[in-house]
Amino acid sequence: MASKILASGLRRTLTGFSPAVLRLRHLSTAAAVATSPSELHEDESGISMKGVKISGRPLYLDMQATSPVDPRVLDAMLPYYLSRYGNPHSRTHLYGWESDHAVETARSQVAALIGASPKEIVFTSGATESNNISVKGVMHFYKEKKKHVITTQTEHKCVLDSCRHLQQEGFDITYLPVGTDGIVDLEKLRSAIRPDTGLVSIMAVNNEIGVIQPVEEIGKICKEFNVPFHTDAAQALGKIPIDVEKWNVSLMSLSGHKIYGPKGIGALYLRRRPRIRVEPQMNGGGQERGIRSGTVPTPLVVGMGAACELAMKEMEYDDKRITALQERLLNGINAKLEGVVVNGSMEKRYPGNLNLSFAYVEGESLLMGLKDVAVSSGSACTSASLEPSYVLRALGVDEDMAHTSIRFGIGRFTTEAEIDRAVELTVHQVEKLREMSPLYEMVKEGINIKEIQWAQH
Repeated sequence: MASKILASGLRRTLTGFSPAVLRLRHLSTAAAVATSPSELHEDESGISMKGVKISGRPLYLDMQATSPVDPRVLDAMLPYYLSRYGNPHSRTHLYGWESDHAVETARSQVAALIGASPKEIVFTSGATESNNISVKGVMHFYKEKKKHVITTQTEHKCVLDSCRHLQQEGFDITYLPVGTDGIVDLEKLRSAIRPDTGLVSIMAVNNEIGVIQPVEEIGKICKEFNVPFHTDAAQALGKIPIDVEKWNVSLMSLSGHKIYGPKGIGALYLRRRPRIRVEPQMNGGGQERGIRSGTVPTPLVVGMGAACELAMKEMEYDDKRITALQERLLNGINAKLEGVVVNGSMEKRYPGNLNLSFAYVEGESLLMGLKDVAVSSGSACTSASLEPSYVLRALGVDEDMAHTSIRFGIGRFTTEAEIDRAVELTVHQVEKLREMSPLYEMVKEGINIKEIQWAQH
């Protein structure tokens, strides 16, 4: 309701301006400067930005990078921007009390989704910060006795970089390989555990290929050896059932903007029994039990809480719908194209993440050709690099196929019409690029290009 009132107010304010002015007026002064006409140009013929011209706003199929805010989440947040704007740490007046109550309600909503106690939830700025606190915080706290961390080669960059940071400080890190399906070998994990192992960190759902690790079995192994287990569940929260007791996790990283909540907010689950301790990575006023100092951003926290509550109610429905859309997308592409490979396990996979490689096509050319579909070639955090994905390399995918990977992300608001259009555009672009490919011509003529000895001049 609040979002409708705000929208109607904005419409009244903007009435009377010319279309050219309107395009800038809906932004703040700073945003208007940042999105100057030289950067973004929109008219009847389409949109131009960064030298790319497209007919209209693209279809959004990049849900692993971020998801749109659910309107119901925005409705829950708006009062805490407009009227209930108190600091939740102000203890002397109503504004502080109502903000504090809203934060604690959100804490309970997040906890309920993962089967935890609200007292075990610490709000952070996102999963990256939660991963840093987990990996570096645990090892720094127990550094007198524990010097070894186990993780996998396919973890998110922020876990791998935190581990490299620890290596520079003298800690030992074991990077476990994964199979061609992207799943970790449990026996290799068991044999890698040492008496001085202080942490096992393995993500629940992979952000690039969507495979679901056997988290429950990993938790059992960690419990058997009495080693703390951390999982990055940013891509799992609200998408697959999570139970911290069943999984036996000591720490879990969560993100708001992957579950139709706002950006800039995340959470860290910290087990109380048996208690796990961490060294804070940020010092200050001692908020969030001293683990994460800094004023808790009430509107963002409320948004994450509302998103978790909606995910709890709608997870089963969303899963059925997204599974049907994934099948529609894959079957549609396979019916018209050959040489399409699904990266990662099809059985142990979150259906909203479909990572495909198209043989005999250059990945960057395919991405540039798919201007009307917002997709990516892998993690949004690393896709600026032209190097093939380190996740696909860890799976043993050939470098040429790793270069041709496209990640399609399907979500709560994706429609059948969008999937059909994405199939049509993808098939058209792949066929167009293959027509230009001499390698594809040779394959059609029956030549095995892997046996060719290329001469250097």
